Amino acid sequence: MSTHVVPPRVYLTIFAALLALTATTTAVAFVDLGVMNVVVMLAIAVVKATLVVLFFMHVRYSPRLTGVVVASGFVWFALLVGLTLSDYLTRHP
Repeated sequence: MSTHVVPPRVYLTIFAALLALTATTTAVAFVDLGVMNVVVMLAIAVVKATLVVLFFMHVRYSPRLTGVVVASGFVWFALLVGLTLSDYLTRHP
């Protein structure tokens, strides 16, 4: 089994991107965008999580089956959140 050697420059670049996205999240918290504050911050969080999964968990350099398993986990999570929200949003006070 051969392993993929990732140069340290890639890790430093991803780390810098994660720091920049964290600073962006903090900056957005101080701007009043109304309801869109949560949407923007969640979008940034999804990008950060994707970077961590792809590079620090080595999914980008793994076989195709690993990517399928990770993607199915995200689909399952979206399904659970969607079903929970459909129950919550249809309740009347």
